[in-house]
Amino acid sequence: MNKVLIINASVRNEKSHSRKLTQLFVENWKKNKPQDKFTYREVGLEHIPPIDEKWIASAFIKPQDRTEENQSGVKFSDQLVKEFKEHNIYVIGTPMYNWSIPSGLKSYIDQLMRINETWKFRSGEPDGDYVGLLKNKKLFILSSRGDTGYGANEKNEHMNFQTKYLKFVFGIMGVKDSSIISLDNEEFGGEIFENSKKEIYRKIEQIQ
Repeated sequence: MNKVLIINASVRNEKSHSRKLTQLFVENWKKNKPQDKFTYREVGLEHIPPIDEKWIASAFIKPQDRTEENQSGVKFSDQLVKEFKEHNIYVIGTPMYNWSIPSGLKSYIDQLMRINETWKFRSGEPDGDYVGLLKNKKLFILSSRGDTGYGANEKNEHMNFQTKYLKFVFGIMGVKDSSIISLDNEEFGGEIFENSKKEIYRKIEQIQ
């Protein structure tokens, strides 16, 4: 049985295209794997606090030196990290905002990026060699974007700080198995966008 964590990042609700993508994913996945369990983590409509000085003071204390008092700054982060570790499949539904990701999703990632929890330095000291601590995880990135051409070797690849960043940062944590499905052309509307939706919806329905 898989445990699937659905992470929605759009600040829109019913009008969100990325939420529609995660909804289709869940519907399709349940048909193929009805025994799997789902958890939803909302980072777009609910506030995820950004890290602060107190968080940093707590996060960089070595495990053997941790106490309840000096870990108070990462209490909420501990909950998110525990939830994340308990799941083996992650599905991120996110729009592209200003060529990047929504601020709520960035805050969520900052809360997860914990030294000696989700990643470490190979030598145990700052050495530039990052080792992910998460094993046997799978990531699906379902993105929505106004324009098009953000893929590899396409005209807007250099402006893609959305899916490329997400694949990279979760890879640092050890989530190396990732798939990206992107719905483009929203700003064009009309037939162009409708054709894009049909194509992307079909790709999601083919996920096994």
